Amino acid sequence: MLHQQGNSNNQVPMGRSSRAKCKYGRILSGASLSIQVASGISLSAVLYPLVMALIYLLAYDRAMTDLKPKARLFTRNDLKAGANIAASKEQAHYLINVMRLGNGDGVALFNGRDGDWLAAITDAAKKSCGLSPEQQLRPQMEESDVWLAFAPLKKSRTDFIVEKATELGATRLLPVFTEHTNSGRVKTERLAAIAIEASEQCDRMSVPDVAEASQLTDLLDNWPTDRLLLVPDETGGGKELKSILAHAPDSKTGFLIGPEGGFAASELDALDKLPFVRRIGLGPRILRAETAALSALSCYQALAGDWDHQPRFNNGYVFNAHK
Repeated sequence: MLHQQGNSNNQVPMGRSSRAKCKYGRILSGASLSIQVASGISLSAVLYPLVMALIYLLAYDRAMTDLKPKARLFTRNDLKAGANIAASKEQAHYLINVMRLGNGDGVALFNGRDGDWLAAITDAAKKSCGLSPEQQLRPQMEESDVWLAFAPLKKSRTDFIVEKATELGATRLLPVFTEHTNSGRVKTERLAAIAIEASEQCDRMSVPDVAEASQLTDLLDNWPTDRLLLVPDETGGGKELKSILAHAPDSKTGFLIGPEGGFAASELDALDKLPFVRRIGLGPRILRAETAALSALSCYQALAGDWDHQPRFNNGYVFNAHK
């Protein structure tokens, strides 16, 4: 029975109350209720699954839109939709016990190759969890290529240089021992971990490479000849950084920051003999080693780097990266 008998002016779709008549406005006639497809199946039976499928797709899209990353992590795994990534022990502890996240919560992932991806936490347990990439938030972007070689400092000041150099976009960090270096030991794994955490927090899409510490002579012997090596000169004999970069706008660049006691005379003589070395000035004041490192990187980024780019938070993608 396809429609109810009675006054055609009061007929409504089967199963609907008089409230439906007001909602749908125009009252359907008995003839319109009797429309059938050739197979004998009612039109409503054909449209119902299509409408439900559309509702499901809209709900899924809304869910994806509402799934905001609440943390950002670096991974060495390839990132693609449907991949199953096991979080490290430290990452799982941070997500589950520190951030108090659980299954279905969003996490931003990056690996320096595949861009940023939105992933959902899966299989959450007290000490482990999985990460399932679902969609790319932004493609991989090219970054300024600038290296920083520096003499290690005492205590936490080396950590400070690595953290801030990462935030300022250094692509390679090279601890180097000089004649007057005060610190005789460098924990490369620790510095690499600091660089990863700094990249996670500053919205950077890559992590700088942290090289094993080397002697100054080895650093110079292995330095690429097509990359400028700019050395701040506290004696006042250096050229203006802006002028050097203007004469070599397309050159690859690196900085060498000496120890707190400065370079030895023999080291300065060796540097002056190399065709890729340029001495630079950093103003009228004597700077601490860590200040010189950050000042040099900041000047480079302002003059020839990526400081003319806009922050990437303006795409609606935000996260809580405070640890």
